[in-house]
Amino acid sequence: MCGFVGIIKSESKIWQEEEVKRFEDRNTAIYHRGPDDEGYYEDEQVLFGFRRLSIIDIESGHQPFTYNDDRYWMVFNGEVYNYIELRDELKQKEYHFTTDSDTEVILAMFQEYGVEAFKQLRGMFSILIWDKQEQTVYGARDPFGIKPLFYKEAEEGIYFASEKKSLLADVGETVDREALQHYLSFQYVPEPLSMNENIRKVEPGHFFVKRFNEEISFHRYFHATFQPVQQEKQVLIKKIQDVMYDSVNLHMRSDVPVGSFLSGGIDSSLIVSIAKEFNPNIKTFSVGFEQEGYSEVDVAKETAEKLGVENHSYMISPEEYVAKLPKILWHLDDPLADPACVPLYFVAREAKKHVTVVLSGEGSDELFGGYNIYREPESLKMFQSIPAPAKDLLAKVAQVLPEGVKGKSFLERGTTPLKDRYIGNAKMFEEKEKKAILNTHSSNISYQQITAPYFHQVQNDHLVNQMQYVDIHTWMRGDILLKADKMTMAHSLELRVPFLDKEVFRIASEIPVDMKIAEGTTKHILRLASRGIVPDHVLDRKKLGFPVPIRHWLKNELNGWARQLINESQTEHLLNKPVIKQLLDDHCAGKADNSRKLWTVFMFMLWHQIFMENKFDIEKLINEDKTESKLAQS
Repeated sequence: MCGFVGIIKSESKIWQEEEVKRFEDRNTAIYHRGPDDEGYYEDEQVLFGFRRLSIIDIESGHQPFTYNDDRYWMVFNGEVYNYIELRDELKQKEYHFTTDSDTEVILAMFQEYGVEAFKQLRGMFSILIWDKQEQTVYGARDPFGIKPLFYKEAEEGIYFASEKKSLLADVGETVDREALQHYLSFQYVPEPLSMNENIRKVEPGHFFVKRFNEEISFHRYFHATFQPVQQEKQVLIKKIQDVMYDSVNLHMRSDVPVGSFLSGGIDSSLIVSIAKEFNPNIKTFSVGFEQEGYSEVDVAKETAEKLGVENHSYMISPEEYVAKLPKILWHLDDPLADPACVPLYFVAREAKKHVTVVLSGEGSDELFGGYNIYREPESLKMFQSIPAPAKDLLAKVAQVLPEGVKGKSFLERGTTPLKDRYIGNAKMFEEKEKKAILNTHSSNISYQQITAPYFHQVQNDHLVNQMQYVDIHTWMRGDILLKADKMTMAHSLELRVPFLDKEVFRIASEIPVDMKIAEGTTKHILRLASRGIVPDHVLDRKKLGFPVPIRHWLKNELNGWARQLINESQTEHLLNKPVIKQLLDDHCAGKADNSRKLWTVFMFMLWHQIFMENKFDIEKLINEDKTESKLAQS
């Protein structure tokens, strides 16, 4: 687990001392991703910088790594879990290895198979490979987007980095107003956009090729589609159990201690239950809030006790929650309005005191159909038999009904095609609301521009599979995996997600919809596969998620902070502050629950203060990372 920066020059030339110094500053900005080691490689066309968190082959895994008599040079962030099997295959082809690292295996695979090698890697990764002989840079990002990879095209060349902050060293960065408009819909910036103009992300499951004096080209090597296969329930249960045991076992490959996050839900409980069979002494970590109804710590402790594993928990106060927000937003790179990123920051901090690697349950809901909204097509089934003229009439009735009237939402959803209303697991502001809030609103931009291509690709699939497909390509990588990577790396902690494994997805992609949504529950077949492995009290309880009491806090403990942020944020040119203040007043008066919408605005305002207004001391944040990392290791 590491981080890197790289630049491919527009023309060959000797690097000037000041250029190298600025480049080293970009690498220092991501110290938290790799406090154990750093390294650099330069020639007349490329410059690579690297930071390392030592996980596998601690002694000889230094990067940038060279291979084949210095023909190839590589920087690599992540882990390839099947590297031992791949290495054994290559040895049969008379390849020889000088290290025990997955890094060397990747380059040997690349020499043998070229870009086809990326398809065979089972893990999480972002990669840059410089082929000196061909004067070409190759890069790739893992199938699901677990590891980030940003890039920026400039006059002097193309920059790449594991975090966007490494690309913000130049002056003149501006807010991407299209990204801002989408952010208010999605609560995150949908890929490949970022909140800064000219900085984009390499999309998951893609590789790129950049030859000297040629344009960069992107190519897809993995496509996460659902292909249901009718099969016996018990056969499918056995497949799920087998592939999960295999994936967890592979994800526990490490030369340093491995722990696991543990909430009150099925996903993390299943992972811990399996992991305990490979390591009976595995440590688990949980977090919660003192506010009643907003903590799963008690359930997690009960699970840990029944499994016989050690559990460490931490309770977060409103004061420390808001105190850490500037640091958290800095680590996130882009604004993210999911309040769950903050407890994830704290539980990662606790875990780092004991381990260097943690397992987590991200991806289960998207692969196995775990969100309650996936039950919606079944609840709206009656509308399929209503003639079109009658459905149009019902749609008009829904339009004239006042907001809040019972049945209005049901009629709107039932008479509106899925592709015109579903944007993912979370939806914040409607277009008419954004028009009131944004001083820069454009009628030419709508959230359908993001979702329409995905719906088109799966237009003949079952509606539930369409929703899962959209979530995998938007919500999962824009929210779930973003916060997972950034909040753990903030503490130099490697997070691994056994559900987001290519083999696990292969099995999940074959599950018929009636085995995902059944008997009034979600991910039905995964629950059945978990029975007997996970304690019953976890399987039989209602899904809670990762709740945060911001609805309560904005009326009380955080109300003063919220009003101060509105007043002080220099965002008048972008946002209509009187409208935002009214949203807060209405929320406090109990007229509406505007907490999530307000939080979406507040996180952008705070992001703007950090990255646009320079209100916070970034040098201090970097030094805090260094200090916390050293304390955790001592």
